[in-house]
Amino acid sequence: MMAAPRGTLGPGAVLREHWPEYVIEAWALGVFMICAGVFSTLLGYPESPLLKIVPSEHLRRAVIGVAMGLTAIALIYSPWGKRSGAHMNPAVTLTFLRLGRIARWDAVFYIAAQFIGGCLGVLLTAAVLRDAFTVAPVHYVATLPGPAGPAGAFVAEFVISALLMAVILRVSNTPKLAPFTGVCAGAMVAIYITVEAPLSGMSMNPARSFASAAPAGLWRHLWVYFLAPVLGMQAAAAWHVFRHGPKSVACAKLLHPPEQRCIHCGFTPDPQARNPSAATGALQ
Repeated sequence: MMAAPRGTLGPGAVLREHWPEYVIEAWALGVFMICAGVFSTLLGYPESPLLKIVPSEHLRRAVIGVAMGLTAIALIYSPWGKRSGAHMNPAVTLTFLRLGRIARWDAVFYIAAQFIGGCLGVLLTAAVLRDAFTVAPVHYVATLPGPAGPAGAFVAEFVISALLMAVILRVSNTPKLAPFTGVCAGAMVAIYITVEAPLSGMSMNPARSFASAAPAGLWRHLWVYFLAPVLGMQAAAAWHVFRHGPKSVACAKLLHPPEQRCIHCGFTPDPQARNPSAATGALQ
């Protein structure tokens, strides 16, 4: 069932009607940051017993990558993730804003929620794990440039962000592949952490990097993680529209199940819909 798009609502009305989706976005990135902090501490803190079990730094990074990829998949396919669309990332939200698939005020509140949720997740992790999480080498799981410096980190972040968005747009808008959008996104997160993290820390997410940089006081290279992911995803969106046309992007949700409302396209669930646990992918 389709309703009229809600892009004309003012900020007050939007906040009253759509606040559950905003809370979900904060929750999702907050949980992601908590998991990142816990896994990185378990496999990175020098006094952790797991370092003796997994002595290889490359293998530890691969384990963290798989754990965070599975975390992303779990969040995307969770009932809450399917309701908000599981952006968890201002760069993703800004891309769908440019594509005209999310209203301006929804985008503003999504981004604000993502920053708040990410910061709360890091602060909660710091309060529980203390020095094991806050001091080097874990150091709030901050994203920092690798040996190639900020220029190398910028290029790396641009490329991985562009590839991620290109895959999301292509898969989520292909009917047979759409249900696997979250799996593809999670798999790419796992691969990037394993392979690319030494170059830039693997962010792709301004809110994620800010959440770590703020309590750590690491401001010097934050511009890399604010600009590169946004520009990379915007470039991927421009290429997708050039290749497939503006109507090829159906909605701002990564998954579009029939049992959840959609504040972006105006979809409301059919009360007679059966099998509510089945995710269908982007609305075609």
